[in-house]
Order: sequence, then structure tokens, then C-alpha cells
Amino acid sequence: MIFRDYHVNERVIERAKKDAVVMHCLPADRGQEITHEVLESAQSIAFDQAENRLHVQKAIMVWLLRG
Repeated sequence: MIFRDYHVNERVIERAKKDAVVMHCLPADRGQEITHEVLESAQSIAFDQAENRLHVQKAIMVWLLRG
């Protein structure tokens, strides 16, 4: 496993504070970087993070096209 030292899994989450959240810039290589269970857990905000990034990218495109 390439990302063995950086793999986010259930053991990592269990050791974190109870109010810790998991972020990921996506796309995720499930099973290599992060487990499916962690990415889909209630502590994961990865999809909210990706959605926010999408809106920023759209705003940059509008700004660039308006020149």
C-alpha cells in the first residue's frame, strides 16, 4: 500500500477526539488513502468540502471569463 503511513481508517478515528472531523480533497482512492467506512461516516465532511470547492472554482471561471 503506497499510503500506508497516511492511511485514514477506523483506528485513526478512534484515537482522535470525539468531535474530530475527517476532510479529504477528493477524489479519494478508497482503500489506499482512506477507508470507505471513514469517508462515508458521520464524521466525514469531505463531500461538503468538495461542494464548497466546486462553487469557488465556478466563481473563478466566471471572473476569468468576464475579464
